[in-house]
Amino acid sequence: MAHKHRFIAINSPIFFFVDNSFDELLDLMSPTLQRQDTFMRESIAPVERLLITLRYLATGQSLVSLHYAFMIGQSTASNIIRETCCALWDILHDVVIKKANKEEWMAIADVFAKTCNFSNCLGALDGKHIRIIKPKGSGSRFFNYKKYFSFVLFAVSDANYCFTYIDIGSYGSSSDAAVFAHSEFGQMLQRDELDLLANTTLPGTADPMPFVFVGDEAFALAEHLMRPYSNRGLSVEKRVFNYRLTRARRVVECAFGILSNKWRILHCPINLKLENAISVVKAVCVLHNFVRCRDWFSFEDSLAHCMESTDLLASRGSRHGGSVRDNFAAYFMSPEGELSWQLQAINNE
Repeated sequence: MAHKHRFIAINSPIFFFVDNSFDELLDLMSPTLQRQDTFMRESIAPVERLLITLRYLATGQSLVSLHYAFMIGQSTASNIIRETCCALWDILHDVVIKKANKEEWMAIADVFAKTCNFSNCLGALDGKHIRIIKPKGSGSRFFNYKKYFSFVLFAVSDANYCFTYIDIGSYGSSSDAAVFAHSEFGQMLQRDELDLLANTTLPGTADPMPFVFVGDEAFALAEHLMRPYSNRGLSVEKRVFNYRLTRARRVVECAFGILSNKWRILHCPINLKLENAISVVKAVCVLHNFVRCRDWFSFEDSLAHCMESTDLLASRGSRHGGSVRDNFAAYFMSPEGELSWQLQAINNE
């Protein structure tokens, strides 16, 4: 498919889309990005609007750089980026980030069991601080414990490093647990409205177990949410559970890493109005899933490596959640659920 101004991106290293996926994205976006020509001048074509936005998101270049690269005004570039980011979210989020049904949950669980050796796992959740310039009149609400201004990107990831849920825009001063508790996902999980799979047996066992999400020590233990045991006087069984949970939980941190390295606007403070900065992060999240689903590539993974543990303040959990965690811990030490290298891995920590 030939497009006007396509030559702009030919020699640019930032465009990692293959032709088919770029053309598919352009076809989806063109009706929304098309503008009417006027008697005074021709409008900027949808392909150029999309390229300008992709270059900004993928490099974090300033508007001055875009002005020279595309020969457009800085205010024009700013308006194009704002409008295109909003359009990317509106058009793609129902396609690439949608509520999973039972069949899709089962597919996610199968990949976790195969690649992370954690059965009955439906996702890993965590929060990422997005660095921003201090919003006017915001006080200390966006000032986080890392001593910079940010808002929170809370996400749930599958084992293929795709986001199955995102919540963007919470104050940087908020904890991951608080963001999760107030998010739509957290409330739906608490009310059992996520259409999760019914309890099923772990391989080689007879007692049914619930399907769970995994997180770090910042989250409260619950029937469908597993967190590590606190790092004090742990038995071998509990240390093995922490190791196995970390192997599953790491996927969301890897997803954040892939997101940041591909869309380098996240490498520096986003110097936009708060609502526009949130639109930018929404756009890169849906583009992340769009690229992963279409141009996915294989690479050497590090699942067998030991992961460093953190000593964060523990959150109180439910008693039933504790029994579910204990059952998982016992299963990981049983002949049916153990891994041949797990004892060596925890001894090397």
